[in-house]
Amino acid sequence: MPPTVPIRPLRFRELLDEPFALIQAHIRTFAVLGGSALALGVLVALGATGLVSHLTDGSDAGTAWAAILSTAVCVWVIRLVLRGATIAIALADFHGVRYGLLDGLRAAGRRSTPLVLAQIVFTLIGIAVLLVGSILVITYPLALIWLSYVRARRFVTEPAIVAEHAGFGVGVARSKELVHGADWPTAGLWLTQRCIFAVLAVPAFGIPFFLSDFSGTHRWAVIALLVGGLLLVVTVSEIVEATSRVLCYISRRCVREGMDIRIPGDRR
Repeated sequence: MPPTVPIRPLRFRELLDEPFALIQAHIRTFAVLGGSALALGVLVALGATGLVSHLTDGSDAGTAWAAILSTAVCVWVIRLVLRGATIAIALADFHGVRYGLLDGLRAAGRRSTPLVLAQIVFTLIGIAVLLVGSILVITYPLALIWLSYVRARRFVTEPAIVAEHAGFGVGVARSKELVHGADWPTAGLWLTQRCIFAVLAVPAFGIPFFLSDFSGTHRWAVIALLVGGLLLVVTVSEIVEATSRVLCYISRRCVREGMDIRIPGDRR
């Protein structure tokens, strides 16, 4: 089976567009993967929130913090699982192999330790940069630009871990090596995707408030809609971002290592 996206260097516009072609080629697998992650995440977040609310006799503060913290944990786990499985499925496509849901999860599971480490460091870096930038309101845009550069240098860490069976440290080094020379275009790609995801989030968060006009501001209905809306945005955006990481990895290997060059007589 030929790869969905040609193996060659990709322009900026293609790095934005081609993830959707890759997703469309595996739409059933990604729909089941994303739908399962979303459903489990919503159930766990609402279950934990309901348990804490029951233990605190319906305390508003307790319920609010339970909803926030349980949703944050679910977001972190969902991103970890979706990123690993999506990257494995996309990489298999480039090798002419069609992975199903279980194949993608198994491939990611074999690299679980470095992927978990990458996700932990990914989270800590994001929190640290944004906390520093939030000291003054005027410095927040600068912190986003700084964060985009940091993210760009590590953008293909997970594809390197999965494709090259690398450890976390080697994956980070490979990412910096491959992205070198395209740091700021990759940072621009990351920032542009954030803008796209923000546009996607508007209707997802607008629907709960729209429905509350008809149903009334019932606390549990609003909580369920908000949690579901947030996890839906996270699910869709993570699948898109993970596929773009793979495309960027392949593109940079073509640019820096001539991955797209075929030597006559080579049977690879």
